[in-house]
Amino acid sequence: MDQFQAGKYISQGYYSSFQPENINRVWQVNDLELLNLLSKADRYIGRLDMYSNYVNIDLFIHMHIAKEATLSSKIEGTQTNVEESFLRQGEVANEKRDDWEEVQNYVNAMNQAVALLKELPFSSRLIRKAHKTLLTGVRGETKQPGEFRKSQNWIGGATLNDATFIPPVHTSVADFMSDLEHFANNEFNQLPDLLKIGIIHYQFETIHPFLDGNGRVGRLLITLYLVNKNILKRPVLYLSDFFERNRILYYDNLMHARTSNDLIQWLKFFLTGIIETAQKGVSTLDAILKLKQEVEIEIKTLKGRADDALIILNFLYTHPIIDVNKVEELIGKSNVTSYKLIADLEKMGILEEITNSQRNRIFAFRKYIYLFD
Repeated sequence: MDQFQAGKYISQGYYSSFQPENINRVWQVNDLELLNLLSKADRYIGRLDMYSNYVNIDLFIHMHIAKEATLSSKIEGTQTNVEESFLRQGEVANEKRDDWEEVQNYVNAMNQAVALLKELPFSSRLIRKAHKTLLTGVRGETKQPGEFRKSQNWIGGATLNDATFIPPVHTSVADFMSDLEHFANNEFNQLPDLLKIGIIHYQFETIHPFLDGNGRVGRLLITLYLVNKNILKRPVLYLSDFFERNRILYYDNLMHARTSNDLIQWLKFFLTGIIETAQKGVSTLDAILKLKQEVEIEIKTLKGRADDALIILNFLYTHPIIDVNKVEELIGKSNVTSYKLIADLEKMGILEEITNSQRNRIFAFRKYIYLFD
C-alpha cells in the first residue's frame, strides 16, 4: 500500500481530468499504526453490533437513519434538523420543504438499499437504484437520477477553470465503477473489509460517477457494505457526523491521497472515524436503554392510563414526533382522553410541545432526540 499510485491527470483540451488507477488488485499492508487502528475499529464495531443480539434494534434504527439523513444532507448544504425530518409534508414550512424532501429521500434510499441486499450484491446496479431514490422529485431530479453521468463534472469552483478537483472523463466512469464492484465482491482478495470499504469510499468519491448526490451516495455505501459483509447485522453505523465535524480534514485527506499517493493517511483518518462513531453509537444505545427503563418505571405510576402510555412510548422510539390525531389512532380512544394522556406525558417531561400554537399542536420526545445529538 505504500507503493500506491493514485492516478494521473489527462488533458481534455482546456482542462485536465484525473484518471485513477484501478483498485481491484493485490494489496499489501505493513503500516503498524494503520494495523493498530484496524484492530481497534474491529473491536468497537463488534461492540456496537452486539446490540443487535439483545436489543430490539428496530425501536432505534429509524432514528439513526433519520439523523444520518439529516447530517449527510447537511454536508451537501441541506438545512433540516432531526425533529423536522419526522414531520409530515404539510407540517413543514414552505421554505424548508425542499430540504425536508431530500432527507426523506435519504431515509427511503437507505431502507430500500438494505432490503435490496437480500436480492442484489453490492453492485453498480444497487448504487444506481439508491441514487435514483435520492434524487427523484428533489433539486437533483434533472441530474440523471439512477444513471452514471454522461458529461464532465467537477468539485469546487464555479467552472472547470477554477475547479478544486476534476474527476475522470465520463466515458471511463462505467469501467471504473465495474472495477470498484469487482473489488468489493472479490472473495480472493484478503484485504480486511474495513480497509476495503475505506478504499471503496475513496475511489467512489474520486470517480464521482453521478452529476449530483455523489457525497450522499458515497456515505450511504459505507453502511451498506458493512451490512452486506455481515460486519453489522443491521445498519447502525453512520459516519456523516464524523465527516461533518471534520469536514476540512475529510476533503483534505481525500485530496492528499490523489496528489501525494498517500492512501495510508486517508485510511487512518477513515478508521479513526469508524472507531469514534462506533464508540458514540454504543454510548447512545446505552443511554437509550437507561432512558427507556426510567421512563417505563415512571409511566407505570399513571393509574388507568399506563398501558396506553406504553403504546405511545413504543411508537415514539421509532417516530419521536406525535400529535393528538396519532394518539387517538394508536390507543383507539376519544380526542379528550388522548389530550389527557398527552398532558400526563408533558408533566412527566416525556413530551414537549414544539409548535407554540393552540391548534394542530405537535409534540416531541426530546429527551430521546437529544441522545442523538
